[in-house]
Order: sequence, then C-alpha cells, then structure tokens
Amino acid sequence: MNFITKLLKIIFTRAFICIFGILLQILYLLSLFWEIGTLYSYSFFLFQAIGVIISFFIVNSELNPSYKIAWIMTILTLPIFGVMIYIFFGYSRSGDILRRKMYRYTSEESKKLTQNNKTTNRFSDENDSARKQADYLSKFGGYPIYDKTDTKYFPTGEEKFEAMKEELEKAEKFIFLEYFIIHKGRMWSEVLDILVRKAQKGVDVRIIYDDIGCLLTLPYRYDKKLEKIGLKCRVFNKFRPILSAKMNRRDHRKILVIDGNTAFTGGVNLADEYINGFMKHGHWKDSAVMIKGQAVWSFTMMFLTMWSFLSGDDKPDYDNFYPSSSIVDENGFVLPFTDSPLDDEPVGKNVYINLVSSAQKYVYITTPYLIIDNEMQSALILAAKSGVDVKIITPHIPDKWYVHCVTRAYYKCLTKYGVRIYEYTPGFIHAKNLVSDDKFAVVGTINLDFRSLYLHFECAAWMYRTSCISDIKTDFTETLKKCEEITYEKCRNTNVFIRAGRMILRLLAPMM
Repeated sequence: MNFITKLLKIIFTRAFICIFGILLQILYLLSLFWEIGTLYSYSFFLFQAIGVIISFFIVNSELNPSYKIAWIMTILTLPIFGVMIYIFFGYSRSGDILRRKMYRYTSEESKKLTQNNKTTNRFSDENDSARKQADYLSKFGGYPIYDKTDTKYFPTGEEKFEAMKEELEKAEKFIFLEYFIIHKGRMWSEVLDILVRKAQKGVDVRIIYDDIGCLLTLPYRYDKKLEKIGLKCRVFNKFRPILSAKMNRRDHRKILVIDGNTAFTGGVNLADEYINGFMKHGHWKDSAVMIKGQAVWSFTMMFLTMWSFLSGDDKPDYDNFYPSSSIVDENGFVLPFTDSPLDDEPVGKNVYINLVSSAQKYVYITTPYLIIDNEMQSALILAAKSGVDVKIITPHIPDKWYVHCVTRAYYKCLTKYGVRIYEYTPGFIHAKNLVSDDKFAVVGTINLDFRSLYLHFECAAWMYRTSCISDIKTDFTETLKKCEEITYEKCRNTNVFIRAGRMILRLLAPMM
C-alpha cells in the first residue's frame, strides 16, 4: 500500500505530468514523421531535400560553428528525426519576441547606469589589457566600472551561507533574491525565516526563481504561497509541457542584493547540497563573492530589470532603490556584468577568452563543465604554448554522467598541448572562477558549456587588482591538493569504446 501511495504521489506531481506530456508529444511526432517518411518513398527524399535546404540556411547563419556542425550532422544523417527536432528546437521566433520585450527594460536600465568620470580617469592609468577588457564589458555587458567597492571571496557554500544570513539580518529597506534553484531544506528554511520576519517589519522582499531549475525542488504555484506570507515573487519562463525552443532560455543567475549596499553572486544556489547538508555527489565545492560599495548598484539594476520584465511594468520605478551613501576604502576595480541569450553577444565567453589571451604568467579556471567551442579551445592551447601556466579544475564525481563524458572528451586535445587538467576527487566542483596574473579574476554563474555561454541569462563580477584576488588564487592552489591530474598519457590509454562514446557525445554537445 505504501508503494502504491508513493507511486501515485510521483505520478501526480507537476514535474511528472510535464515530462510525460513532452514525451507523448515527441513520440507522436516521431511516429507521424516516420510514417510519412517511410510510407511513401518520395516522402523520405522530400525530408532529405528539406534537410539540405535547412543545412544551407544553417551554414549561412551567424550560429557558432560547433552548433552548425551538430545540427547539419543530425539533419543529414537522420533526415526525418533531424528535420523534426530542428523545426521545434533549432529555429524559433520566440527569441525575437522576447528580445523586443526585454529591450524596453534594458534601454531604461542603461539610463540609470552612467559611468563616473573620476573612476574612468583613475582607471585610464592602468595597463592596456585591463582597459580593453573593461571597455568591451562596459559596451556589451551593459554596466560601468567602479572603484570604492570592497570584495570578499568565499571558497565554500557554507561560508557564503553564514555571511548571507548575517547580512540579511541587517536589511532595513529591501532584499532582492534571484536564484536558479531553490530547494526546501535547511538552507532555504533559515533564509525564508529571515525574509518573513523582515517583510513583517516593512522590508520590501522580492524573489525570482527559474521554473525549470525549481521544477523538481518546489511545489506547484509556490510563488503564490510566498505571496500569501508577504513576500513578492516572480517565476522566470514558466514551464509548459509543450515542445518549444523558448524553454531552452533559463535564468541561471544567482543574485542577492540587500539595501543596495551589499550584493552576493557566485555558484551557490539555495539548496542544501551547496552547503554540504547532504552528500549528493560527494563533497560539493562551490564559491561566491560578496560586494559592498558602489558596484552593488549594477546588481540592483540587474535584478530590477528582470523583475520589471517578468512583471510587465510600464513605468518601472528604479529611483527608490539607490544605495545609501557609503565610503569603501578599496584600491581595485569591479565591473559587474550580465550575459543574455537575446543580444547575440556571447559576453561570458569573450570575457574568458580575453583573460586567457592576455595572461602573461598564469590562468587558473574552475568549472563544473568543460564543453567549449573551437575559439575557446584555441585560446587555452595558444596560452599554454606561449608558456602561460594554464590549469583547469573539473569535477571527478559528476552530477550528469553524459555531460561529464563530454567534458572528458576535451581533455586529450588540451593536455596534448600543455593545458593541465585536474579533477576534484572528493566530489563535485560547482565553482565558476577564473584568476590570472594576480591582477584579474571573474567569479559568477557562468559555466564553460554551451548552455551557459549561449542559452542562459548569467551574471558575474569582473575584478581588477581587488583584495580578494589573492584569496581566489589561494583557494585554487589549496583545491589542487585534493585533485588528480589527468595527463595526456592517461587520455591516450582510455578504453577505445569509451573514447568512441565521448566523441559521439561531443559532436552533439551544443544541442544538450
């Protein structure tokens, strides 16, 4: 009886119903396309002809070359299946609709993000590489560069959680939270308790969460439950059991802003595995950065722009959320930035390539996934060939086996030319960091995979000569002590069938 009860609870969950609905549509369309394609001989050739036409369209598009190869191979090898999948997932006008809608708010946002001339004059004395990177980010990331901003790095989710609670308790005006995953448990319960108490005292508490990110972690219409207890809530891109490329676009950002004076970002979501409340994939290694001072205004605007977009506000009110005056004694520079799938500019990828290409001594990267295109691969290899110490840490215990297989498919080529790869043996590493030459660092939400770089809304903090850069480097070198190096020889000695499987998965990586 208990088994039947549990089974019924699973069957009638929103996640099960949505996934089941999607599978039914896929099976129906597959059977329909297959019947049309095989029942009449000319139909199969028609699909082939359509596939060739679509392939010409793809070749002449502005898609990343890796995407082009994956789609063309799928369409020409499996014309019936490939054409169907491309129609529903490869080409969609929904991006144009979302882009026009989002532009209303980003254009209004840009008016509130003016560059301080004193900061620009002070920064102009820095080296050419730093200036070029900041100029690019300001132009395409949409946010100015700041000084007078303090940064503090947290090498674990547990440390970030404690600091987060401490700062939340200080809130007097507003609290903004935007997270990809919220999961009921100890971490969320403690945060929620503070949010409810603060809301009862008149603090403006607003929450944004991604619907697919929380599909298995929060109950249906959880936003309405939060509204009932006095918290404002919006859900990003609500999941519907309908085949649509629109569902590919997710809000992967992690942002917490308190009173406009303090902000957090990094890899840590609001779920217990991020603070090792339980061992989901071995020890969970993550990171975050806390920012205080002028640069917090950019994170405030990131949140408010997304909030206005989801709320459909005709006249968003941003002026009520300016930070109170605060003087922070910090000599470095901070430039927060976002990456949007709607602007056709891969900001996150270009920031990484710029930092790798300009590195003189070393570049150290931690990432849960290493699924990169030819441009990123070439930049890493060229840096290593030029004598730069290029090291990358990835997980040893995966959260998704097939993604980990694709990650390992890149090891051989990278290690062959001097890039050193390490796997974090205690478990899963979820941190998204880059540090180079004791001068530059990026901490944020951007994974080195196609989803983060091309399909998701992301955010990060670019830092130059800030005090926390040495802490990020120290964390990397300490983490290396718990890693196993994956050498070129190890890659060559991998079982031939495993290598073949990785090659196939790598080909399809851009579509995962």
